[in-house]
Amino acid sequence: MEGFRSLGLGKTDTVLVHSAMSSFGYVEGGAETVIGALLDTACEGTVLVPTLTGSPEDGPEKPPFCDVRSTPCWTGRIPETFRKDPRAVRSLHPTHSVAAIGANQNELTAGHEKSLTPCDEHSPYYKLGQMGGYILLIGVGQNNNTTIHSIEEIAKVPYHLHSYETEGIVVDKDGNTLTVKNYLHSWDPPHANFDLLEPLLMEGGAVRIGKIGASTVRLVSAEKLFKIGVETLRKDPYFMIPKV
Repeated sequence: MEGFRSLGLGKTDTVLVHSAMSSFGYVEGGAETVIGALLDTACEGTVLVPTLTGSPEDGPEKPPFCDVRSTPCWTGRIPETFRKDPRAVRSLHPTHSVAAIGANQNELTAGHEKSLTPCDEHSPYYKLGQMGGYILLIGVGQNNNTTIHSIEEIAKVPYHLHSYETEGIVVDKDGNTLTVKNYLHSWDPPHANFDLLEPLLMEGGAVRIGKIGASTVRLVSAEKLFKIGVETLRKDPYFMIPKV
């Protein structure tokens, strides 16, 4: 909690957490301890984690599927533990769901099934920026920052999405089945390097960096990230594509 507070995270803040549990070194109590510290730090706010389930094979021939009650995520021990908490609400998306606990959990997760692309203006990622929230990168860099996909979608970069629509399946907490039509993320080249955006974020005062245990931790202003990122990609849609 002291580490999170020293970065500027407050009790009323909304924060989306990307994490590598192993980056801390040994933590007594494991993922539960980290989650408890996050929820106690933002005790009047909201904590979110990415509970992603998408894969390169997703498409019309292999529609993505997510049962928000039971489908595991591949984003690590902290989000997989977090999503199982009885208090958590998980957004309805077949590839890019988010789980949330806190004051704005319902507002942030509602309507994700209306998205035409995984991280568009109906997604929790976009809403986070509109609410003045933060992204906390624990032991990971900007390449793990899913909100940058939202910036790509808002800026309409030409390389990011499939050119065809896919019907994904989502089962909600009550067992109802929904069909969610999306232009899914393309896993084909070219691949963006999100770390190329960090110098601009540092220059714009969007990132604070600290240490907690052995972990390097970044607190990113989602509002500044969107402002800097969208402006940059509208000027140069291929800014994050490494030059050969």
